[in-house]
Order: sequence, then structure tokens, then C-alpha cells
Amino acid sequence: MNDIITDRSIMSALGRQLTVAVAKQSVAASNLANLDTPNYRTRDVSFDEALNQVLPGGEKLAVTQRGHLTGQPAVPSGELEDAEGLATRRDGNNVQLDRELLHMTRAAGDFTAAQTALSAKFRLVRYAINESK
Repeated sequence: MNDIITDRSIMSALGRQLTVAVAKQSVAASNLANLDTPNYRTRDVSFDEALNQVLPGGEKLAVTQRGHLTGQPAVPSGELEDAEGLATRRDGNNVQLDRELLHMTRAAGDFTAAQTALSAKFRLVRYAINESK
């Protein structure tokens, strides 16, 4: 196989990692916000593999009116699902505080790792530009 790793593919992968981390934190925060909501079911994000299959130039949102914003949604539709195997309390809610805090911490770590790699990449570019002067 001739798999070539390019700057574009690295930047794209890091961008996807940032997007996934933000989406996971958003879902965990939403779950925590509904900690005491009767019959609320814990939601999970499970689209790591789907995002990895998207081409670097991925699909864009359609702008049908002048006031619409362009860009990628934080959580692609249809990618949220109910968490399986969680104990349900008497009020029908199954959010677990420790689990959600752990998910938020892991997502923050993933975000920080991608952010650090991007920062290092940009420092290399800046160094190359300054050295050529």
C-alpha cells in the first residue's frame, strides 16, 4: 500500500478530533443538565468511525437563505443514541454523574491533544517562514 500522509490529511484528522471532542463534551454537558429530569435517557455520541470516513473536504451545510450560517454541525444528525446498560432510577432517569464527568474529562483530554498537535504544526510553519527571511 502507498498510504501517503500529507499535511492536509494530518490537519483534517486533527480537525475531526477537535469536532468529536467538542460534540462529546456537549452531549455529556446536556446529560448533566438533565440529571434530575424525570424519564430522561442518557445520550451518547458514537460517530468516530463515521467522521474518519469523511473526506477532508467533507459535505457542507446547504445555505437556502441569506441569513444562514455555513459550516459543519457540532453533532451530525442521527449520530446520538441512548446509552445502553445504565441503571434506571425510580424517576426513570438513568444519568450517572461520575460517568458523565469522566466522559467530559476524556473529551477535554482529546481536545487538548489535538490542539497541542495543531499548535506544534503551526510553530513549524512559522519557523520555516522566519528562517527563509
